[in-house]
Amino acid sequence: MFNSAVIAAVVPAYNEAEMILTVIDTMPDYVDHIVIVDDCSPDETSTVVRSSADPRVTLIRHEQNLGVGGAIITGHQAAMALGSDVNVVMAGDAQMDPQHLPALLDHVTQLGYGFAKANRFFSPESFQGMPRHRVIGNIVLSFMTKLASGYWHLFDPQNGYTAIRTEVLKRVDLSRVAQRYSFENDLLIHLNILQVSATDVPIPALYGAEVSGIKLGRVIPEIMGLLTRGFWRRIWYRYVLWSFSPIALLLVLGIILFGFGLVVAIWVAFQVAGSVVATAATVMLAALPLMIGTQLLISALQLDIQASPSTPNLAPFAD
Repeated sequence: MFNSAVIAAVVPAYNEAEMILTVIDTMPDYVDHIVIVDDCSPDETSTVVRSSADPRVTLIRHEQNLGVGGAIITGHQAAMALGSDVNVVMAGDAQMDPQHLPALLDHVTQLGYGFAKANRFFSPESFQGMPRHRVIGNIVLSFMTKLASGYWHLFDPQNGYTAIRTEVLKRVDLSRVAQRYSFENDLLIHLNILQVSATDVPIPALYGAEVSGIKLGRVIPEIMGLLTRGFWRRIWYRYVLWSFSPIALLLVLGIILFGFGLVVAIWVAFQVAGSVVATAATVMLAALPLMIGTQLLISALQLDIQASPSTPNLAPFAD
């Protein structure tokens, strides 16, 4: 146990026969259950796991590959069935240093957060050695996830080193969370809808010789589509259905006015390009909606940032 909480480590694994025993052997003693989900690996991952003598290990093998998110969901469900109070996700490639696990667990067991995640980019030096396109990609994806999820104070959304209370997981419909590489992004959207307090924990990454199997041409459109749908789902539940908030009104009016002004501005630009003199009235017809719409969108954004559930609101586990 850790701070009087039963801890389960959920380990999604795919083709991790070489590293999975390292993950098991380095798992801290205060972790009560190690739930390893072999996501239909074609290698000997399951055989290697079965060779471990650690009594904490529970092995589940998927007969069909569901993706990393699907493996994590299966692991969470199994861990809750084992009676866990807190689930932590650790990758099967040993790139998540267990020495930093107490920092994550302290935030959910003692500081009152429902969800805590690692942040690899906690200082400017964290980006050193990373290719420029990956730096830009991480920044853009983080901003898009902030906008979609409403967790404006979080960064590094693809970091899967997380800790979450099972009382929070029980409120999430896990069957509706994305099962592949967009799992972390989609989970944040679901948690924000439930107004679960979340926080970042600065934790450096461990990089080995492993080659990423992510196919960017497929993953990026998937994540962008999910974030777009998730944004509107969050707005609908938090600011329309459950409590009609000014945020929804400002957002909708801002989009309508900005869109109208943009269309008129483009029309005026084509008229001017065709040697037609634009009148003051047509210029104002474009400029006013653009300015008012922009102001409304900025106001909606500001209110959404203020509404981000960043304050801990859960009781600590009793000692």
